Amino acid sequence: MATLELLGLTKSFGKTPVLHGLDVRLEDGEMLVIVGGSGCGKSTLLRLVAGLEPPSAGRILLDGTDITALDPAKRDVAMVFQNYALYPHMSVFDNMAYGLKLKGLPKTDIRNRVEEAAETLSLSALLGRKPRELSGGQRQRVAMGRAIVREPKLFLFDEPLSNLDAKLRVQVRADIRKLQKRLNVTSLYVTHDQVEAMTLADRLAVMHEGHAAQIATPVEVFARPADRFVGGFIGEPAMNFCAATLCGGGRLAKLAAGPEIDLPGETPWGADGTEVSIGIRPQHVVVKSEPTPLRLTVNLVEPLGSEALLHGTLSDGETFHVRVPFPAPAVQNLFISLPATQLHLFDSATGKRLG
Repeated sequence: MATLELLGLTKSFGKTPVLHGLDVRLEDGEMLVIVGGSGCGKSTLLRLVAGLEPPSAGRILLDGTDITALDPAKRDVAMVFQNYALYPHMSVFDNMAYGLKLKGLPKTDIRNRVEEAAETLSLSALLGRKPRELSGGQRQRVAMGRAIVREPKLFLFDEPLSNLDAKLRVQVRADIRKLQKRLNVTSLYVTHDQVEAMTLADRLAVMHEGHAAQIATPVEVFARPADRFVGGFIGEPAMNFCAATLCGGGRLAKLAAGPEIDLPGETPWGADGTEVSIGIRPQHVVVKSEPTPLRLTVNLVEPLGSEALLHGTLSDGETFHVRVPFPAPAVQNLFISLPATQLHLFDSATGKRLG
């Protein structure tokens, strides 16, 4: 087991900054999942930790030892790639054993390690096969096995499930989480898939434009997003946002779509006239049978099985989504309300969470 510390980690390519002074610490056995959109810096961060790219500034500490300038082969780090990176001419056994042979380990030790990892990953019956004879999920397990036999201090996962179909992705995702917990190896996992991130992580690091917008448990990130970007990125479908102005002594908000709504808590949220952004998740919107001041014009209904997702607009033209039980109401205009306890308030200027 090991700890990993990133201290003021910065990376620029030429004059283009990619990472801006990232600070984070992983505890022994922790799985930190880095999630974000394309170009946010998540893959670059992984490459810095692996030693495939040098940082522009900052330090990387593994178990208290500075490895910032250390050769990748000497970092005691194992990386699992999205494209498996298996040798096509080698058997599963030889692929898993290759790194150990380069280290000069005795043949008996190599066989014991490979067979133990193969049993853990349900690969024992496949050790004599070539990669072309395996399914995508089996190849990914071989890639994980190759990392496991090295017994590294740190696992790095670079979007390892992106090449798998949806059903297989769910299965292998569960395998990775069970394996990581069983081995108790400190792990850094990069993905663009938020479902993957939420289900795998002990903690999430939500990246945005080279910054860590929020680092917290999945539950906290979902329930209390640090800013509007995190609120809109985490959650499927995405959080709704409504422009509003504080009123009623800072305890009410007047929506641009018309009505005034109650805000959570008894404490004023700010001075009257302050512009805010109100966030609410589609599953928390309440559809009313009687008229309310807030009306949704439905433009599209997406059946999702037991639920349906309604896409529409409010009176101010703002796009808005509501998740309802299936079948959805067969009407074009719905009256809705926004429960105060489910609202998130963000500063309109900075996007930061209020309260």
